[in-house]
Amino acid sequence: MKIKGLTIKSLIFRNPLWSLCVSSIFMVSIYWGFLASDRYVSVSNVVLASPQIAAPTLDFNSLLAGSTSNTADMLLLRDYLLSVDMLKKVDEELGFRSHYSNTDIDFFSRLYDRETYLEEVHEYYLKRVSIVLDDYAQVLRIKVSAFSPKMARDITTFLLEKGEQHMNLMGQRLAEEQVSFLEKQVNEQNERFAATRQELLNYQNKQGLVSPAGTVESINAVVAALEAQLTDLKAKRSTLISFQSNTSPEVVRINTEINSLQEQIEIEKSRMAQQSGDALNTVSSEYQTLELKVQFAQESYSGALAALENTRIEAARKLKQVSVLQTPTLPEYPVEPERLHNSLMFAVVAIFMALITHMLILIIKEHRD
Repeated sequence: MKIKGLTIKSLIFRNPLWSLCVSSIFMVSIYWGFLASDRYVSVSNVVLASPQIAAPTLDFNSLLAGSTSNTADMLLLRDYLLSVDMLKKVDEELGFRSHYSNTDIDFFSRLYDRETYLEEVHEYYLKRVSIVLDDYAQVLRIKVSAFSPKMARDITTFLLEKGEQHMNLMGQRLAEEQVSFLEKQVNEQNERFAATRQELLNYQNKQGLVSPAGTVESINAVVAALEAQLTDLKAKRSTLISFQSNTSPEVVRINTEINSLQEQIEIEKSRMAQQSGDALNTVSSEYQTLELKVQFAQESYSGALAALENTRIEAARKLKQVSVLQTPTLPEYPVEPERLHNSLMFAVVAIFMALITHMLILIIKEHRD
């Protein structure tokens, strides 16, 4: 094939740009095809499950809330598994630096210095550990790439174990703080309720009344009955006076009864209300105030108990179990690197860049001419 009198062969060997392109493709293909170390990938798919202590409310809002909470927990687990803290544990328990800095691994794939800075090791760790959250299925998909099948599986299994421990510890610590705070509140409310109840009992014993309000109602009923009798007697007296004298025995008897009823009514009324002393209206008002305090203390105590019980249930539900959908696999053959794919992709990109550069050079030469 010729291009303006030049064959492709002559174009490649005479043009430094295309020579560089072909040389780079050749060297990269040699690296991916023969020099790049085999990498084994262990895969595991997991979900976070919580014990269902109480049946959840089946409404739209609760369903949305539950989904959001689970997604947040999955993201927390993902961030922890990719954190520097997890890297330190993997290195301490499984020898991450030793494995990935082995000199048998090709230079471009290995951790070039096992004593390098932690930040650089963490960057390398993120290239070898991939954790992706599937939002639709609510599944964490974990992939660990290592230079031996056993190491890949061991790291994946280690991540699952430590991730579950961390999630349970975090939820348990938060729940213990909440329960401890509510237990303190329950004790305080219980003491307050007991104090107000004892105050009410002391007041009842002091006044000699179980229920001043009931006593007031009884006195009101007595006064009403006495006033009705008084009204009848006054009517009879008016009738008798119309045909008898005021000194007649019958009129005198009725007047005596009227006076007695009036005195008794005044006595009963003075028991309910008077300017000084322990009148029943004052006693009843103070009793109602104490009764309201007792009722409020009891409701507060009941609310604290209910909150404590709910928090204990929530604490149990916050315990997370990593349910494994796909156990960490033990790779049987290296799936990385993708040698042919990587070589072809590099060749396509290199040729494309060379074409663009060649066209730019030609355009510049034409403008100069």
